Amino acid sequence: MNQTNPPGTTTRRTVDEVERMLPPGQLFTLGLQHVLVMYAGAVAVPLVIGGSLGLPKDQISYLISSDLFCCGIVTLLQCLGIGRFAGIRLPVIMSVTFAAVMPMLAIGANPDLGLTGIFGATIAAGVISTLLVPLVGRLMPLFPTVVTGVVITSIGISIMQVGIDWMAGGKGNPEYGSLRYIGTSFLVLAFILLVTRFTKGFFSNISVLLGILFGFGVAIGMGEVNLTGLDEAAWFAPIVPFAFGWPTFDPISIATLTVIMLITFIESMGMFLALGDIVGHPASRGDIVRGLRVDGIGTVIGGIFNSFPHTSFSQNIGLVSVTGVSSRWVCVMSGGILLAFGLIPKMSLMVASIPPFVLGGAGIVMFGMVLATGIRILARADYNSNRHNLYIVAISLGIGMIPTVSGHFFQHFPAALQPLLHSGILLATLSSVLLNLFFNGYQPDLSHQPRPLLVGPVRPVDPRP
Repeated sequence: MNQTNPPGTTTRRTVDEVERMLPPGQLFTLGLQHVLVMYAGAVAVPLVIGGSLGLPKDQISYLISSDLFCCGIVTLLQCLGIGRFAGIRLPVIMSVTFAAVMPMLAIGANPDLGLTGIFGATIAAGVISTLLVPLVGRLMPLFPTVVTGVVITSIGISIMQVGIDWMAGGKGNPEYGSLRYIGTSFLVLAFILLVTRFTKGFFSNISVLLGILFGFGVAIGMGEVNLTGLDEAAWFAPIVPFAFGWPTFDPISIATLTVIMLITFIESMGMFLALGDIVGHPASRGDIVRGLRVDGIGTVIGGIFNSFPHTSFSQNIGLVSVTGVSSRWVCVMSGGILLAFGLIPKMSLMVASIPPFVLGGAGIVMFGMVLATGIRILARADYNSNRHNLYIVAISLGIGMIPTVSGHFFQHFPAALQPLLHSGILLATLSSVLLNLFFNGYQPDLSHQPRPLLVGPVRPVDPRP
C-alpha cells in the first residue's frame, strides 16, 4: 500500500487514488463526514427563501427535502456521471449557491411570479448556461499560476468568514458571539487536532467527523440541540417534479439568474483548479468543461424538482485537504446519503439539529486548508524576474477582501450589480485576470505551468484503526 513509485509515475499514482474504491464501511463514514460538513449550507438557502416568502412550515420542509434530493442527484452526476453527462469525476460535493439568494428573493417577492417564477428562471438559466459552457471553457488560458493562486486564496478567505460565523453561533443568532459557542468551537477544534496527532489510518482520516460528533454530544449536554418536530417527521416522502405548480418563465428573471450562473461558473472553475491541485490531478480544459456542464444541468434538475441553482461546494474541498482521501467514490457515497436524506425527512431533520457552533471548529481547519493551498500556489509564481506579479497578487486580494471586511462598501452601487459586487471570489478573479492581461499579456499556452503542489500528502486509506 505504501510502495515507492518509480520516477515519472506520480501523476498515475494520484489518478489511481482518485479512482480507488474503499471498503463499504469506510466509504459510508467518509461520505457521511462530507455530508455533515455541507449540510448547514445546503439547507440554509431553502430556509431563507421559504421564510422570506412566508411559506408554511410543511412547505419549507419540503423545499429542504427537495434541495437535499437534488444535491444527491447532481453530486452523483459530477462524481460518477452517466454517458455524456459525466462530470469532472473528482471528489466534489454539489449544492445550491448562495450567490443566487438575493435575486431569487426579488423574483419571489413579485406577486405575479412567486416561487414558480424562481423555478422557471432556474430551469431556463440552467439550460442557457449549459449551452455557454464550451465558451467558458476557452477561458482557461486566462488562469496562469499567479491568477490561479489568487482565485484559490480568495476562496479560502471568503469561506473562512462562514467558519467564523459558525463559531460564533451562526448568522442571525441573537446570542451571536456567546462565549459558550466560541468555547465549544475551540473544544471541537482541539479534539480534531488531538485525533489527527495521536491516531493513524482511518481514524485520522475521519477526524472532522469525530470532532463534529464530539461537539454534538457536548451541545446536547448544554441543552443547545433542538429536536422539535422529529416525532412528527415522516420516515419516507417522495420528491415529485413541479410540486408547487407549473414554472413561470419571466425573461428578466431568466436573464438575471443566467448572469448569476456565469458568475458561479468562474467560482467553480477556481474550485476545480484548487481541487485538482490538492489531489494531484491538475484540471484540464476538458475537466473544467465537464464540471461546469454538470453545474448547468444540475441547475435544470434543481428547477424541475423544486430546488435552486447548483454549484460545487468549497467547504468540501477543504475537507479533502484535511483527510488526504482523494477517492471520488467517497463523494459518490455522499450523493447517495443526500438522496436518502431528501427522501427520509426524519433523518434530514436529525442532521439539521447540529448547531452551527459545533461545525465552527471543523470549519477553521477545513477552510484554512483551502487558504493554505492558494498560498502555496502563489509561492510558485515568479516574483524575481517579473515583479508585476506582486502587483497582481496585492491588488487582487485586496479587492477580493472588500465584501468580507466591509459589507456596506458597495451599498450605493446599482442594485443590479449587488450580486456581483458581494462575491469576493468574483472580484478577486476579475481583478487578477485583468491585471495579468495588462502586465503579462495573453498566453494561450499554459504548458509552462509548474507541476501541482499538494497541501499535504495524498495518502492511501489504511483499513486498520
